[in-house]
Amino acid sequence: MQPSAPDERSLGSILVRAGRLTPEAVARVVQLQNEQGLRFGDAAIKLGLLTPADIDMAIARQFDHPFVLHGESKVSEEVVAAYAPFSPQVEALRALRAQLSLRWFDGDPLRTALVILSAERGEGCSFIAANLAVIFSQLGERTLLIDANLRNPRQHELFGLENRAGLSALLSGRGGGPGAIHYVPGLPGLSVLTAGELPPNPLELLARPMFPHLLAELRQKFNIVILDSSAAAEHADALTVTVRTGAALVVVRKNAARKWSVRGVSEHVTHSRATIVGTVLNDF
Repeated sequence: MQPSAPDERSLGSILVRAGRLTPEAVARVVQLQNEQGLRFGDAAIKLGLLTPADIDMAIARQFDHPFVLHGESKVSEEVVAAYAPFSPQVEALRALRAQLSLRWFDGDPLRTALVILSAERGEGCSFIAANLAVIFSQLGERTLLIDANLRNPRQHELFGLENRAGLSALLSGRGGGPGAIHYVPGLPGLSVLTAGELPPNPLELLARPMFPHLLAELRQKFNIVILDSSAAAEHADALTVTVRTGAALVVVRKNAARKWSVRGVSEHVTHSRATIVGTVLNDF
């Protein structure tokens, strides 16, 4: 009888391919596992060969759930959905994803883009946009994150990307082309269009006809398009982006947001005939 081939999707095989275990170490783990009736991961941790993070990574890959490891990616640890898919924070973000799928991303080709909006800086708009983009890509959706904040962009920092060619270059007609859109290593399905060089006229660039034309083109290529924006109470850029996109999710930081400011932004969005899909209370 021929020996059976090793299961390529077993935790041991995944960890060997990831360089976390050697075949000899796997044999030691399996021996302890059989002797003490332990699960593979528990046996490996007991032997001091792996950490819980290593086991989480292997389980995620076993179920085709994209996942990056601390110290091995340029992605910032603020992007918790990329590093800790089993954490309470990410479970809350998944609940938000489910609500957005019901309320907006319902398969209608005209409802594939959403602006993440906050009244003032520091309320977590970029954090929510980045993590939402990751978890939609983990769902298997072709996802594009656009940094439309042409004043204080952060997405290139959060994903460890260059910020030379970006949205500002595309809107000003200075090129950029396919190279302006970055693929994030370790997170297949996720692409990022950074803000690019900061222009002296961000509002005018975003108000040009080029912007809706660009959005229409990108909607043909991606299932989900999420846009980060500047503070809506400070600049008119965010409202312009929202009008072009058609819908916004408003982010409000707990114990920090001012009611009158949030109310004013919401009224402006409503009067512009864009849709407010919902409001998120950010406590992260």
